[in-house]
Amino acid sequence: MQIYSELSPLALGEKQGAAVAMGYFDGIHIGHRSVIGGAVEWARAHNAAPVVFTFHLPMENKMKGKRLISTADKHRLIESLGVEHYLVPDFEAIKGLSAEEFVRGIVKDCHARALFCGENFTFGARAAGTPEMLRQLCAPLGVEVVVLPMAQFEEKPVSSTRIRTALEGGDIPAANAMLGMPYAIRFSVQHGKGLGRTLGVPTINQIYPAGYQLPRYGIYITRTCIDGVWYPSATGLGTRPTVNDDITQVTCETFIPDFKGDLYGQDPVVEFHAYLSPSKKFDNLDQLRDCIQNAARRAREYFGQG
Repeated sequence: MQIYSELSPLALGEKQGAAVAMGYFDGIHIGHRSVIGGAVEWARAHNAAPVVFTFHLPMENKMKGKRLISTADKHRLIESLGVEHYLVPDFEAIKGLSAEEFVRGIVKDCHARALFCGENFTFGARAAGTPEMLRQLCAPLGVEVVVLPMAQFEEKPVSSTRIRTALEGGDIPAANAMLGMPYAIRFSVQHGKGLGRTLGVPTINQIYPAGYQLPRYGIYITRTCIDGVWYPSATGLGTRPTVNDDITQVTCETFIPDFKGDLYGQDPVVEFHAYLSPSKKFDNLDQLRDCIQNAARRAREYFGQG
């Protein structure tokens, strides 16, 4: 997949124009996949190039809410859906374009024959453009417009906001259903205080970067991918109240009972599958160790390895 950081004419080779999926696509949830998948299928049927157009926001920008996945994972997911060209200019570079300028630019630079979007898609300065306006602007250009209905979960539209709310509440099954895949993190393993190793339950320590959505504090059934192998695991997210009085220090620690080895500096994938219990302060370290071991036992059972 070719990635472009600014709007520029695409070299499509022997392909006859492009089908372009447009949207912010944070999280690549089931609604986003419907839009992207529609463009990919259209492109295959019409010997066109499947293209995604989105935009980049700096981490500190609050316009679209906290991030659900990293930029690298977003790229991996979009490429896995069959996309060949990925345009991701900075938001600052396009936010001043009128709706008309935006459409003309996309059609010209992408050699677009078809544009795909969700029914809540907006574009142009001050988000003035709507799907209906998109149809009106594209009609004289001979460009097909396909507007996909919003995906539904429990009879309500799927959105990244709903996914963030589910994560905040510890409702992992709902978040995973709307994402269309397990919620996961891929952060570098850092050195901690080594308490888990002392207790006989060594953990990998991953820190959420600023700007990422945190799930509810507590204990989770997870599974961790190391060198292509998936291991049942138990993850504790929170401030470690038993051994730490600083509520600003949030850690994500995962115990992988069937793995032994050094993962410092690596970035294993940790998938979240079920919320077990909230964080609590134990009376002693033995109780803390028992909690971790019990969570690991339940993780093995959950994945049929108990």
